[in-house]
Amino acid sequence: MSPEVDLARFAEAYRGGATVVDVREMDEFTAGHVPDALPIPLDRLPGRISEVPRDGAVYVICASGNRSRAGTAILRRAGIEAYSVAGGTKGWMHAGGQVVAGAV
Repeated sequence: MSPEVDLARFAEAYRGGATVVDVREMDEFTAGHVPDALPIPLDRLPGRISEVPRDGAVYVICASGNRSRAGTAILRRAGIEAYSVAGGTKGWMHAGGQVVAGAV
């Protein structure tokens, strides 16, 4: 099972400048995402691992938490300290977290 963090721990890490990888499809990402998140759809993640920073923990987010667990497992197998964000972007927004729309 992939390591998972709750929204409070994610918020703390995010405020500290942690890397966020959003593994949703691009239409979902452009509709609203965590500011500064790196968009890499789950099905493209294995081929784009080199784009993910390795200098600290990485927080993987999706819509509700399912795809982020799979993305976290992929990154961990590549030697990256990754954590799935429980509740995903929906939970983040519900908790009052900031989101922005549009492409990067």
